[in-house]
Amino acid sequence: MTDVSAEEEVSEEPAFALPTGVGEGSALDQVATVARLEFALAVRNRWAFALAALFASLSVLVVALGGQGGVVRADAVVVSLVELSALLLPLVALLFGYDAVVGSDESGWLGVLFALPVPRSRIVVGTYLGRLAVFTGAVVAGFGVGGLWLAAQGRFTPAYLGLVGAAVLGGAAFLALSTLLSTLAAEKTHALGGALLLWVWVALVHDLVSVGLIAADIVGPDWLAVFVLANPATAFRVLALQSVPTVTGGMADVLVGSGVTPPVLVAALVAWSVAGTWLASRLVRRRSV
Repeated sequence: MTDVSAEEEVSEEPAFALPTGVGEGSALDQVATVARLEFALAVRNRWAFALAALFASLSVLVVALGGQGGVVRADAVVVSLVELSALLLPLVALLFGYDAVVGSDESGWLGVLFALPVPRSRIVVGTYLGRLAVFTGAVVAGFGVGGLWLAAQGRFTPAYLGLVGAAVLGGAAFLALSTLLSTLAAEKTHALGGALLLWVWVALVHDLVSVGLIAADIVGPDWLAVFVLANPATAFRVLALQSVPTVTGGMADVLVGSGVTPPVLVAALVAWSVAGTWLASRLVRRRSV
C-alpha cells in the first residue's frame, strides 16, 4: 500500500507522458522540452487563464473608471495602470513562481525530472522559461483587452504598448527572483514567506528608505539612479512612465541627466532576470531530492 500511494503521489503532478529522447538533443533542445512541459502543466492547471483574467480585469476597470466623465484620457489610464501594476505585478509574479522548484520537490515531480538524463541547471532554466511564457501571454492578453477598448474609442496611445512591454520585463525579473527563492527554500511555506517579504521590500519599503537616505543627506542625489536600478519594481515603474509624454514633475524631472534612460532600465530588468535564473540554475545542484 505504501508503494502504491507513493507512486500515485508522484504521478499526481503531471498528466503528460515524459518526452522520450530528451537527453539526446542539444542543450537548447533540452531546455525547450522542459519549458514546453512546464507551459503545458501551467495551462492544465488553469494558471494561464487565471492570470490573463486578472490582468484583463485590472485594465478594463481602469479604462472604465478613466471614462466616467464621458471622455477617456488615454495617458491618465496608462499612468493609473502603471501605479497599480507597480504594486500588483511583483506580487503576482512572485506568487506564480515561488513553488517552481520546491513545490515540484514536495509533490515528487522534481525527482522524476531530475531522473532524466538532463543537467539540473537546464531543468531549472526550462522551468523558468515555461512559466515566463505563461506569464508573458497572460500580460499581453490581459492588458490587450483594455488596449482594444481604448482603440475602439479612438483613444489608443503608444504609451500603452510601452506599459505592456515594461510589464513583461518587470514580470520576468520577479519571476526569476521567485524561482531563486524556490530553489533555496526547503519547504513551500518558506518560499511563500520569502516571496511576501520580498514584495513588501520592493513595493513598500525600498523607495521610502531611498528617499529618506537622500533627504537626510546620508547619500547624495547621485545615488538616485542606483536606487532605481536596484529595485525591479521601481525600474518597471520608471520605464513605463517614461513612455507617457504628459508625465512631468516628481521622478521624471529628478531623473533628468541621471543617465537612467529607457535602454538602461531595460538592461537592468534583463540583468535581474538573467542573474536570478543563473543563480537558481547553479544552486539547484546542491539540492537533495
